[in-house]
Amino acid sequence: MSEKLNIGFIGAGKMASALAGGFVRKEQIGPDQLMASDPYAASRDDFASFTGGKTTEHNHEVTSFADIVFLAVKPDRYVEALQSIHAYWRESQCLISIVAGVSTEQLAFYLPAGGRVIRVMPNTPAMVGSSASALCLGEFATDEDRQRSLALMSAVGTADVVTEKMMDAVTGLSGSGPAYVYQFIEALSDGAVAAGLSRDLATKLAAQTVLGGARMVQETGLHPGILKDMVASPGGTTIEGLHALEKGALRATVMDAVRSAASKSRKLGRRSGPAKLPPLP
Repeated sequence: MSEKLNIGFIGAGKMASALAGGFVRKEQIGPDQLMASDPYAASRDDFASFTGGKTTEHNHEVTSFADIVFLAVKPDRYVEALQSIHAYWRESQCLISIVAGVSTEQLAFYLPAGGRVIRVMPNTPAMVGSSASALCLGEFATDEDRQRSLALMSAVGTADVVTEKMMDAVTGLSGSGPAYVYQFIEALSDGAVAAGLSRDLATKLAAQTVLGGARMVQETGLHPGILKDMVASPGGTTIEGLHALEKGALRATVMDAVRSAASKSRKLGRRSGPAKLPPLP
């Protein structure tokens, strides 16, 4: 970003470190513009080591420091976290939440009236600059907030704006999706080991195959089904393997995984909804 803004994180876990480290590496901010709070010393130490930023035990110190505050806590901790900063919140600030399942309305409920909120769902490949993120704007978020959020999230991968009703589907797909991919890579590797390859070579080839396939989809713009047919020669080895996948209901299973994770995201939101008014400052 061309402007010099301070960025704060409430919660200094792995995703917070991945995002903050990406912002610094891409020169969106400098380490001196970064602070995170966390109750656990180990998390604070890891964040400081990975990003060069400052850390503290106290959420209100982050709020006093930052122009943009990332909320990076578990869904069952977001109310406590927002209540701890309510009295320190400034009208000029924007809250960017990466808390799964919690709506912008629920988040704004615990901020002073008119609080500007953006909800983001990144994923763990942010650690290597390859996140797939989607974001939506709360009622009072401005176009400037949108532009700043897109600039930050684009520093660690891709970023798209969606409507809030799509965020649970995003969570089920790209938010949880890396785990599905890792399991697929592991299964490919297991199959190759069973066929005689060493574990190291099998995993290397499996990971590169998935990476190459993903790049083909991105860079050719062709439908995955067309790319699949380009590999599957009549009567060949690939169509035999695809037949085995169909017998195992791979497609239906993956679709069910995305839908189940999206459903869980919706349930998390309902479970963590506003229960009481925040304390007065």
